[in-house]
Amino acid sequence: MIEIIPEWALTQQDEAQINTLITRCFGDDFDTRSYHLQRPHLRVIHRDDGQITAHIAILLRAVRLGPDMVDTAGLAEVCTHPDHRGQGIASRLLQTAIRHCRTSPARFLTLFGTAPLYAGHGFAPHSNILTFVAMTNTHTTAIVTEPAQTLMVLPLGDQIWPASAPLDMLGPLF
Repeated sequence: MIEIIPEWALTQQDEAQINTLITRCFGDDFDTRSYHLQRPHLRVIHRDDGQITAHIAILLRAVRLGPDMVDTAGLAEVCTHPDHRGQGIASRLLQTAIRHCRTSPARFLTLFGTAPLYAGHGFAPHSNILTFVAMTNTHTTAIVTEPAQTLMVLPLGDQIWPASAPLDMLGPLF
């Protein structure tokens, strides 16, 4: 069963399950957090017998794209429990997230990743010059400007992503 949970409605039990899932999938130390660097606005989850088996976080944020401030949605912590992979769950979650983001003020849906799943849903890689706040262990360490390595973008309307425009995240990555 797929659910959309606003962040303010996330229960402690669901937050703990998401932490366990993303820690298992990414092998990172998320402490007790259910997110990497920034708390998202929404969660799209798949639940099986009361257990969260797949997850996508959605963040709405304004970024500077060239000279313009642009509302974007970002996807983060996209993962499926290893025992549930190969069943199309991630694809269904991604389709749900895309539909939901199309109703938002965001003009583009962005993520940092390379999984073939993303290209299969219309995301395209871009290498804009990227500025962001680097963080290590939830501490700000530097402001970095470099070509984007794993940026993928899906236009949510008829706008075209300006591939040559610098992208300032106005904060950390997702």
